[in-house]
Amino acid sequence: MTPFHLAIPVANLEVCRQFYKEVLGCQEGRSDANWVDLNFFGHQLVIHQKAGMVINKNPVSNAVDGHQVPVPHFGVVLDWNDWITLSNTLQEKNIKFVIQPYIRFKGEVGEQATMFFYDPENNALEFKAFKNIDQLFAK
Repeated sequence: MTPFHLAIPVANLEVCRQFYKEVLGCQEGRSDANWVDLNFFGHQLVIHQKAGMVINKNPVSNAVDGHQVPVPHFGVVLDWNDWITLSNTLQEKNIKFVIQPYIRFKGEVGEQATMFFYDPENNALEFKAFKNIDQLFAK
């Protein structure tokens, strides 16, 4: 699979740079005074400073499995063990989860681990892993 590229606006480039590097462990690539390329788990995430940007304090959500899932959101599908490691790391760093790490469809087709949280600019992130990656699109 080839990496995706996603560019998002941020009001505070340094706060977001620190979050993605220190909290999520992303490595920094090229940068400029107004943007930073990050290795987002093998994909290219670019944070762009946007002067005057207002952070959305009232995000939109959609009911899914008894949870209010933030929309829009982005993230990656990790290996099961990598997801567990990241989940533990985030809990140790006292990340405030929108949806705590949990297992969906336990014992069923498409069994998956998922968690949701926000970056400092209220961009919603989801990290998930499938017990069997071959069931990524299974019904």
